[in-house]
Amino acid sequence: MKQTSETIELGIFLALAGGFMDAYSYICRGKVFANAQTGNILLFGVKLSEGKINDAIRYGMPVVAFSTGIFLAEIIRHIVEKIENNDKKILHWRQIGIVIEMLLLLSVCFISQKHNLLANNITSMACGIQVESFRKMHGNGIATTMCIGNLRSATENMYGFLKNKNNIFLRKSILYYFVIICFVIGAILGNIFINIMNEKSMIVCVLFLFISFFMMFKEERESIIDL
Repeated sequence: MKQTSETIELGIFLALAGGFMDAYSYICRGKVFANAQTGNILLFGVKLSEGKINDAIRYGMPVVAFSTGIFLAEIIRHIVEKIENNDKKILHWRQIGIVIEMLLLLSVCFISQKHNLLANNITSMACGIQVESFRKMHGNGIATTMCIGNLRSATENMYGFLKNKNNIFLRKSILYYFVIICFVIGAILGNIFINIMNEKSMIVCVLFLFISFFMMFKEERESIIDL
């Protein structure tokens, strides 16, 4: 039995959402990353060195918002665990995190292109909540909002398989590459729906999270997909 928050099925929709958010913020909201904060930090430094303060702020603020999302996720977990310690039933803290993430992203749909900084900050905060709330899949440490760590782990495990001929390494490598593919598909869908719906396209990402929310109602179950 595996915790629902770690199942591959849930991870698929979270990775789709992760890729969608990054494509949305970059394509639709002024070429700023929602998830790839390394890129934002890099561009913040570059613009700062060029004396372009407004551009530096445009890239720097989402980093702060992302960190705020992580902080918020920890607050949610602390509050929910405290309530549960008093023998009171409440939604899983990760479900509450997804609800807040959905509300944040839903609000982005109604922010005009004139306020892209605000839209990107809200999106990055939602990403921060997701990256802090969902760290594992199938018992492995996996991120659903970025790819560099997954790519490292996938390649590392592929080397382990080729060296040791142990299928456990192969299964782990496939899992990591699979999550990356889901992230890419999310980005592709993001580009498609942005061309159709513009800033309102974020509603598709909210739909992915909505499905994820309901998948978590059964706390433990066997994964349908077993790598």
